[in-house]
Amino acid sequence: MTLSRRSLLQGGSLVLLLGTQHIAFGATIVAVRVWPASDYSRVTIESDGLLASRQSVVGSPPRLAVDIEGLQLSPALRELVAKVQADDPFIVGIRVGQFAPRVVRLVIDLKQPVMPQVFNLPPVAAYQHRLVLDLFPTQPVDPLAALIAERLRDAGSAPAVPAQSAADLPSAPRNDAADALGELIARQTQRPGPEPAARSAIVTPATPTPPAPAKTDRLIIVALDPGHGGEDPGAIGPKGTREKDVVLQVAHRLQARLNAATVNGNPMRAFLTRDADFFVPLGVRVQKARRVQADLFVSIHADAFTNPEARGASVFALSQGAASSAAARWMANKENAADLIGGVNVRTQEANVARVLMDMSTSAQIKDSLRLGGAMLGEIGQVGRLHKPRVEQAGFAVLKAPDIPSVLVETAFISNPEEEERLRSDAYQEQLADALMRGILRYFAANPPLARSRSL
Repeated sequence: MTLSRRSLLQGGSLVLLLGTQHIAFGATIVAVRVWPASDYSRVTIESDGLLASRQSVVGSPPRLAVDIEGLQLSPALRELVAKVQADDPFIVGIRVGQFAPRVVRLVIDLKQPVMPQVFNLPPVAAYQHRLVLDLFPTQPVDPLAALIAERLRDAGSAPAVPAQSAADLPSAPRNDAADALGELIARQTQRPGPEPAARSAIVTPATPTPPAPAKTDRLIIVALDPGHGGEDPGAIGPKGTREKDVVLQVAHRLQARLNAATVNGNPMRAFLTRDADFFVPLGVRVQKARRVQADLFVSIHADAFTNPEARGASVFALSQGAASSAAARWMANKENAADLIGGVNVRTQEANVARVLMDMSTSAQIKDSLRLGGAMLGEIGQVGRLHKPRVEQAGFAVLKAPDIPSVLVETAFISNPEEEERLRSDAYQEQLADALMRGILRYFAANPPLARSRSL
């Protein structure tokens, strides 16, 4: 398929000269947005009616052509051209033109081959109809390999191996980062044999003088999950503060603390389910944490309620049965609706994500999650008010990793004017990150991570 400028604009070149008075025949474009991210880039076209489309991929140079039916080129649609950022990992640029009297063609010039997903979303929340174009890499980056490579760079291209002898070091030269990375990935991804049913069930034998917790020999990974993102802003405060922005800032602050810390002499590393402003489906967040074999999962949010007087931080864990309170059940339902707002391609998610979202939880995972939540709640209470003095439980989809202690932290009520102001403050964000860090370390002090074949 050849897409020349002539064919792109055939049958409608004069439309480019039309003014704002020209509107779409079948639907009116309300807004256009582009969300670049290392995971994938998303293009969203919002309209007041359902848009029909068909697409084709051209390989050399790589580009995606999307024909949208029932439209006449409008200034709103042409805004896509200026919305592409220079650092977008996938998109070079976007061209729009009138391909036929009622067909607008988008040509997306690509930096690399992609696997596109084009789908429609029905109206929800503040959004009308949305046509979504998701551009995924044909060869996605392995998050665990990336995490190990990052750790190696910080360690000067040589792995830090506390409490190990020279014989335990990789045989690759210390200055050969590529070979060292390959060796470490192989060791990091080796799965251990069957583990005890409950992580917390491993207790120190009763002796007159209990020995110090044994050191592990691996990288300790904490998955941080900044809630919402991209098309899903989360809750919005009275002054317009968006939850997705605040929680990402807190997550970055906590990430820096984790990356500089150790547990029993072993290095820690934070893995973010999203490190920028893009949307990640709930099930994918769980998948990401499991792919890097995270030891803990901490989802960070900012609460909201219809009553602006509501205030205080909360910590939630998963419940296998009924929620611990009506408020916890309401909160879980609200957070679980994120996929509807953020926009999930149901056809592709049904097979891959539904399995992750089914209740695979175990009593051991929930028990450890409650311990983690209790440790974090105690520390958060030192820097701000608590909404509830205990860890609440409900069916949060994002907490359903069966083998990772997982909690969801509502840092404050962004709907409360006073707490919104605190959440916007650098000083308070630093205090929150410190409190969350202390909670994580406090949990590990009482529950040392299991030794596995994931050495660094």
